Amino acid sequence: MSGFLGNIMNSALGALGSQVQQKLGGSFGEFLNGPGLQMLLNQARNAGLEDKVRSWIGNGENLPISTDEIRNLLSDQQIQTLVSKTGLPAATLLPALATLLPHAVDHHTPNGTTPDGTPAENA
Repeated sequence: MSGFLGNIMNSALGALGSQVQQKLGGSFGEFLNGPGLQMLLNQARNAGLEDKVRSWIGNGENLPISTDEIRNLLSDQQIQTLVSKTGLPAATLLPALATLLPHAVDHHTPNGTTPDGTPAENA
């Protein structure tokens, strides 16, 4: 993994090893491409976190998200899938997601557009 997202992951998860970082980063990329970002926005809306997630799209400051908010944002199935892919327990994974997910969404939505080119305000 290289570039901006790779540097963030190296900083946030350095002690967890490069193989885990690659697995988690790949999971983000898979999730955020295609309909994943829209699903995340819908889940954020339902969890009362839409303003936070929208702040991660494109330019500007990314609002922080807590571990508890990540637990409310993602479904149990999504968390379990990430646990399975990374081999990390949820207690380790959720704080990492709180750090990495805002940056990953920001990275996958340059200039305020989703991967398919839809402006953030229309997503």
